[in-house]
Amino acid sequence: MTTALPQTLDGLGPLRPTRARSGDFPPIAKAYTRVSQVVRESGLLRRAPGFYTWVGVAIAVALGGAITGFILLGDSWFQLLIAGALGIIFTQIAFLAHEAAHRQILALGPANDRLSRVLAGLIGMSYSWWDSKHSRHHSNPNRIGKDPDIEVDTISFVEEDAVEARGLRRAITRWQGWLFFPLLTLEGLNLHVHSFKHLFGRGPVTGRWTEIGIIAARFAVVLVPVFLLLPPGMAFAFIGVQLAVFGVYMGASFAPNHKGMPVIAHDAKLDFFTKQVRTSRNIRGGWWATWLMGGLNYQVEHHLFPSMARPHLARARKIVREHCRTLDVPYTETSLWRSYAIVIEYLNRVGLAARDPFDCPIAAQYGRAR
Repeated sequence: MTTALPQTLDGLGPLRPTRARSGDFPPIAKAYTRVSQVVRESGLLRRAPGFYTWVGVAIAVALGGAITGFILLGDSWFQLLIAGALGIIFTQIAFLAHEAAHRQILALGPANDRLSRVLAGLIGMSYSWWDSKHSRHHSNPNRIGKDPDIEVDTISFVEEDAVEARGLRRAITRWQGWLFFPLLTLEGLNLHVHSFKHLFGRGPVTGRWTEIGIIAARFAVVLVPVFLLLPPGMAFAFIGVQLAVFGVYMGASFAPNHKGMPVIAHDAKLDFFTKQVRTSRNIRGGWWATWLMGGLNYQVEHHLFPSMARPHLARARKIVREHCRTLDVPYTETSLWRSYAIVIEYLNRVGLAARDPFDCPIAAQYGRAR
């Protein structure tokens, strides 16, 4: 179904997502060439080794503090605070793994790949699995049939998937907007499962045994002390809290980026600049949002310049916004909380497709009124 372009909220974000097809967006063949030239001449594509060294040291100190706290607390339910802290620290490591995979940190590509493989392994995730998935997402964000991030995985992101939902997934889909954030408590476990399925699958995997070794060592270092030093019930609670915080933090950082933005039909013909800008959403907040989300708050700029280091994204935003204003291309930016509301509203709207087609909306409304 082809619909009109989305309405806007305060001129910043879409009221409802649309399915974009050929002709929906004006062709802007040279837009990316021009904006990338300005960005390059401004020196915003240079590396920022000092910044990433500082971030790495800060994460190492935080991790050391969490380990020290774990040892000093001993048999205490206050250990759950340490578990929550580890969930936050692991997410910050995931942000660095993401940036290394995009070759933002080190000068050479292979060195970035090795760094990202190690960092991903430290949080129990397969770099090769994530890199393949994420590369396809960057090539075709929100494009049906090509972006793995909108493929059904408990949650349905397009109506066609919601209609086909059956059993428990159908029940979840009907209320998926409200269930989205509670379900994120399982996302950390989901990432581990996908990684293990990938590494132990029959398909070819680059660096399979290296990744298996790193991840196995990681789980040994995390799980053995927890179950040795804590009673079983407390140990399971510790791991549960760590996974829940990690999953919610990861999901809450990535979800605002594209969910609720226009969905592109598989056969649409769009230029690179329009495709990346129209499907991405920035989060206002400045430096605190950048630290909280690992630079993902500048999603538009990240999609236009994936190898741009985190400290340069704010300056690039000003250039891209001006460019969009000149070309009359909508640039979406909103608050973090408003972005969550948009995501929930969008998922609930998609979930309506999973309703029983014999349900009577008038009767349901009457029932609620009573």
